[in-house]
Amino acid sequence: MRQETSTVPIATIPPRRTYPLAYVLAGGLVAGTLDIVFAASFWGLKADVPGQRILQSVASGLLGPAAFEGGLQTASLGLTLHYVIALFMALAWYVVAQRWRMARELPVRAGAIYGAFLYLAMTLVVVPLSAAQPGPLDPVWIGLNLAVHMLLIGIPIALFVRLGLEEASPADG
Repeated sequence: MRQETSTVPIATIPPRRTYPLAYVLAGGLVAGTLDIVFAASFWGLKADVPGQRILQSVASGLLGPAAFEGGLQTASLGLTLHYVIALFMALAWYVVAQRWRMARELPVRAGAIYGAFLYLAMTLVVVPLSAAQPGPLDPVWIGLNLAVHMLLIGIPIALFVRLGLEEASPADG
């Protein structure tokens, strides 16, 4: 008996598509989540401030004091604005990391530096230019907020962006 060979081609596995911006998105979402959980936890424990009011305080950057009268709608706006800001922070780092070697080779160190920069930019530029009223000058809040920006915002963004850059240009070999 003669055995026939199949002429149907064997399916080949297509090359893996890379989506570096998916990592950027993930970094922004993780950093934004860690940041808002910290803020809500800190003020909830320290001053019994409800989470809705924390989110309204974010919206007050756009709406001013009226944000605190808007209930769930302005809290939802605050949450949306918070994540949009976090995503732009991650996207900005992605642009920087493509050009700055340290960002790729030492993401923890570079991310901590970026987090400190973000804290200063938000505290000294963004919030003062917004419609938000200045918050209390609580030294514990200031110190912890700087640490959170370095450890829970800058570093996660830097690590996710590094993964995205590695996906975009996998090592030869």
